[in-house]
Amino acid sequence: MSQECTHDCSTCSQKCGEQQSFLEATNDLSEVKNVIAVVSGKGGVGKSLVTSLMAVEMKRRGHKTAILDADITGPSIPKLFGIHESARGDDFGLYPAVTKTGIELMSLNLLTENETDPVVWRGPVIAGAVKQFWTDVIWSEVDYMFVDMPPGTGDVPLTVFQSLHVKGIIMVASPQEMVSMIVEKAVNMAKLMNIPILGLVENMSYFKCPDCGKTHEIFGKSRLTENAEKFVIETTARIPIDPALSSQCDSGVIELYEGDWMEDICKKLEGI
Repeated sequence: MSQECTHDCSTCSQKCGEQQSFLEATNDLSEVKNVIAVVSGKGGVGKSLVTSLMAVEMKRRGHKTAILDADITGPSIPKLFGIHESARGDDFGLYPAVTKTGIELMSLNLLTENETDPVVWRGPVIAGAVKQFWTDVIWSEVDYMFVDMPPGTGDVPLTVFQSLHVKGIIMVASPQEMVSMIVEKAVNMAKLMNIPILGLVENMSYFKCPDCGKTHEIFGKSRLTENAEKFVIETTARIPIDPALSSQCDSGVIELYEGDWMEDICKKLEGI
């Protein structure tokens, strides 16, 4: 094995004894063209929000989209879309729920008896569930699948990067995390797995006063441009603190949101 081995055998040209591919095939009835992982170094920065906004925006642009909720212990995607029914299945596999505008999604919340039931599982079991969402669910003609990742660089991110055919990553952080090593750890994991970072999103970036129109950077000065240059990330987005958007998320009608924050990143995705 080479001393410079990244442990990503799918891109390796060396013929070492350890070389093997961990990539998993989808269900025979599935068709998924592009998989985009939405990640961050810590929780509470808005990965689920960004995942949902990207799926909605790409759907509006005429693409068939889907969401795989890989945050097994903290699933929130169904709530954002107002979906509360259970997933159904048959001998062929599991069928994802479908939102009002036609976005397919699968989350553990669709498989538990009650939405508030806790998931008290160890890491390997959680990672196995994520893999089954890819292999057992019947995804139909998906142009862009967005994977809502749990925070950090543990079992689930490693499983997703090794098992799914991930084309790229969208990194999410709040202004506070933009100045810390948390973002850099997530960036370094992406480099280690040899997966390109397609965009950097700063959530809760600013608040625009509805009365005077002045912009306030409540959580500190934006470091988005500075970090994009540091990590050589071409495409960025800033999402404001918007009470209307928060209300739509709480009400399960995120598909009604209005805003052009994700436009540049969507254009980037259409070019991959």
